[in-house]
Amino acid sequence: MEISGKVKVISAEQQISPTFKKRELVVTTDEQYPQSIMIEFIQDKTDLLNTISVGEDVKVSINLGGREWVNPQGETKYFNSIKGWRVEKMQTGTPQGSVPPMPAADAFEPASNFNEEEHDDLPF
Repeated sequence: MEISGKVKVISAEQQISPTFKKRELVVTTDEQYPQSIMIEFIQDKTDLLNTISVGEDVKVSINLGGREWVNPQGETKYFNSIKGWRVEKMQTGTPQGSVPPMPAADAFEPASNFNEEEHDDLPF
């Protein structure tokens, strides 16, 4: 899956344990109702954020994860996580999905064998 948007926050690296580190990225989507999505980068993927800056447009490849936890009172809780594994800077001059410009009218040669009197009997 992918999330595209503008970088809002890049956290500092957090050393959770001697063998586990993480870093968080918040991306604000560009849609009618923008969403601020927090994405975790763990272990060696934390380095992917070194070349990204706040305010840049990015596309982030993610995996969704979930887990179950039973608290000491016996209640079952569920947690979701969004983990990033690739970040790409978006091109800033050309919006996505834009139509390429049409060639100039003089780029096409006029038809030389066109005959106004020939009619096609096709119904469409």
